[in-house]
Amino acid sequence: MSDAAKAEIVLRLEHITKRFGPVTANEDVSFAVASGEVVALLGENGAGKTTLMNILFGLYSADEGEVELFGHPLPPGNPRAALDAGVGMVHQHFTLAENLSVLDNIVLGTRPIWSLSLGLRAARARVMTLMTDYGLHVDPDAQVATLSVGQRQRVEILKALYRDARILILDEPTAVLTPQEAEDLFATLRIAVARGLSVIFISHKLHEVAAISDRVVVLRHGRVVAQAGTADTSRADMARLMIGGDIAAPALRPSAPGRALVDLVGVSTPGIGAIPGLRDVTLSLPAGQVTGLAGVSGNGQGALADLLAGLIRPTSGTLAIDGTTPTDWSPRTAIAAGIARIPEDRHGTGTVGDFDLAENAMLERYAAPPMSKHGWLNRKAALGFADRIIAAYDVRCPGPTTPIRLLSGGNMQKLILGRVMEVAPSVILANQPVRGLDIGALTYVHEQLLAARDRGAAVLLISEDLDEVIALSDVIHVMSEGRLSPGFDRGTKTAVELGEWMTGAGFADAA
Repeated sequence: MSDAAKAEIVLRLEHITKRFGPVTANEDVSFAVASGEVVALLGENGAGKTTLMNILFGLYSADEGEVELFGHPLPPGNPRAALDAGVGMVHQHFTLAENLSVLDNIVLGTRPIWSLSLGLRAARARVMTLMTDYGLHVDPDAQVATLSVGQRQRVEILKALYRDARILILDEPTAVLTPQEAEDLFATLRIAVARGLSVIFISHKLHEVAAISDRVVVLRHGRVVAQAGTADTSRADMARLMIGGDIAAPALRPSAPGRALVDLVGVSTPGIGAIPGLRDVTLSLPAGQVTGLAGVSGNGQGALADLLAGLIRPTSGTLAIDGTTPTDWSPRTAIAAGIARIPEDRHGTGTVGDFDLAENAMLERYAAPPMSKHGWLNRKAALGFADRIIAAYDVRCPGPTTPIRLLSGGNMQKLILGRVMEVAPSVILANQPVRGLDIGALTYVHEQLLAARDRGAAVLLISEDLDEVIALSDVIHVMSEGRLSPGFDRGTKTAVELGEWMTGAGFADAA
């Protein structure tokens, strides 16, 4: 970035404060962003990053302070004003209409409702030009429901660019991406920044922050505690500033595998659209072992997770739980068998947004004592259970009667983790358990999974983060197009070798 570009300030946040009842999400926050600059906004889960960006985008109004864009005050609480001023935002959880095409999603809301023509021919030409210029290739006629996670993110970025965004907010943009998809995103960002786009990059992945940003702004408990050039700040320094201290990775201990608590032999399941089901999968989950499952998103991991959770049944092959083949496999049967899950989508399937923390804590246990008695829910027991989770797992919230939709993603994940761990399950299905978590919360989740393993639980860790799988797993499998690789003991395969299995090359070589 040139000195001239650095001198041109396109965004100023001045003394922003935002409160939600007794909770202060942002307090006296001030910083600026220059043209063509990538500013990484760092902080723990619940530090106020997303709230601050929602103020900038007009979804919230600040209680105090002002946002200035290109030298002009931004009207508060007005997303249309933010869009018209050139602010684009790609949320951590995408906001696409899955039943519409890529092109329809991009142009949605850009034409007046009284317009006699949608102008789709001109829109298509412009979208195709944007795809070429920024390397964001995706079929404009594809239905969004059929796209991979990485492709959906491209559509979100294209939406912003189509609206002439000059400042782009990316909230945890790589949380659901494979390493290759993340590299593709960074290549796009470098092109856009060279064209003058300014980017606010929210991420907990410090190696990515170091790779893409020019400057870091660190929030802690809603306040700015540091601003520094990325080149002058080590990853250890960033983590220390975010957490307020040093974080030690969990110590790796040898496992002591016991009997198989789950056995799949030759199991297949139906695919859903373009997403494959399982293809003749044989897998054993022993007690006292973390079994890692790596793979590119959409290669059958979801089918395996749904099978173990009782949401689907095998079309062929056998499923045995602790040596017994269940005759009626369902979510109720899976829970009764001691299988607990940390679901991939904490918003869509892990929680009910309008339920409070106590109701969400008891979601998978409401029919059993002490959560119910003689068919009646025991509210007092649910509140007590939620209180224990809040205290033990550092869920930052006003209390157990708080609607869970008001929590940050990381605090939602802590509640889900707590409701799993507090019932001491024999099998833990951990599907993307640290997606979108800060380094402190990530380390805590990993420690809890290892502690559960040491207590004798069988842990299945499904993750698209290869580093996480390698660091935590005793045995690693790779899934590609519904096929499962052999199990590889810890330390016997490099990331590159596992990547070959992820692309399918390993299966071809082994055939």
